[in-house]
Amino acid sequence: MAKTELKIIIGLHRTANAIDRQTARIAAEYDLTIGQFGVLEALYHKGDMTVGEVQEKILSSSGTIPLIINNLAKREYLTRLSDENDKRRCILHLTQKGRELISQGYPKNEAKIIEMMARWTDDEKTQLAALLKKFGE
Repeated sequence: MAKTELKIIIGLHRTANAIDRQTARIAAEYDLTIGQFGVLEALYHKGDMTVGEVQEKILSSSGTIPLIINNLAKREYLTRLSDENDKRRCILHLTQKGRELISQGYPKNEAKIIEMMARWTDDEKTQLAALLKKFGE
């Protein structure tokens, strides 16, 4: 791998890790893991979803998602509803308790991420977003 490409990959990993560390700190303030925070945030913004859809949104492995969901259900932050179209699947629904919790934590996380990116100009952020989108295509 060429030096520039390697620097880009290392930079992306370091950036993602730094953001994850900040998110984990905020999640811990609410007695949540980063995975639990991600599930609640996905449901908060996207509405009811299947387990697979949530897993895809938060980029979680299939091995960890059942534990995350079980723990959130035990704490009454979400409920499992039957999927009327496919009885093998369940729909995850954010409870009022879960909605109240994530509505407090998410704005803190968003503000922290914005603060972390404040050293970039708006043009640089737009350019980076376009480059990352291009990479993913």
